Amino acid sequence: TLFVITGPSGAGKGTVLAKVFEQTDELFFSVSATTRKPREGETDGKNYFFITKKDFKEMIRNGKLLEYTQYAGNYYGTPKDPIDEALAKGKDALLEIELEGAMNIKRLFPDAVLIFLSPPSLEELEKRLRARGTEDEEHIRMRLDKARIECEASDRFDFVVINDIVQDAADKINKIIINNRKSEE
Repeated sequence: TLFVITGPSGAGKGTVLAKVFEQTDELFFSVSATTRKPREGETDGKNYFFITKKDFKEMIRNGKLLEYTQYAGNYYGTPKDPIDEALAKGKDALLEIELEGAMNIKRLFPDAVLIFLSPPSLEELEKRLRARGTEDEEHIRMRLDKARIECEASDRFDFVVINDIVQDAADKINKIIINNRKSEE
């Protein structure tokens, strides 16, 4: 089964997913590629594959991405081969991608299970983004504007999980995964 986690920047996707993966080793996590610079503490190949715009465009030309988008001047995308390999082996796979990519994946994989991770409120989201200290005011405003649009689209997802308490959100996502796995035939 292909699971997709989406949510606004600052919703806590990375933090919640770290807890999800503490509770299971039966899930393949797809590492996205991006042209943005790593944030403090991020590791190439673990958080993202940090690549150049030239290399990203080459991946697009060669059909090496399942989906991709451009946001805030950077590209983000899902490398195709690792997902194909995991699903071919009968392994469940999880993608952490943005709204447009999630909708593209649902078109490509109609049986994919889409989960929207929501902040408790837009006010809390703004606090989280500012607490990061990684972006200027213009980028924070851009992320908040995009977050409003993303939250309005949450009704297009199979499940919505509110990240008020990290462990509770992780537990809910794990339950969704367990309850929505394709049965072994």
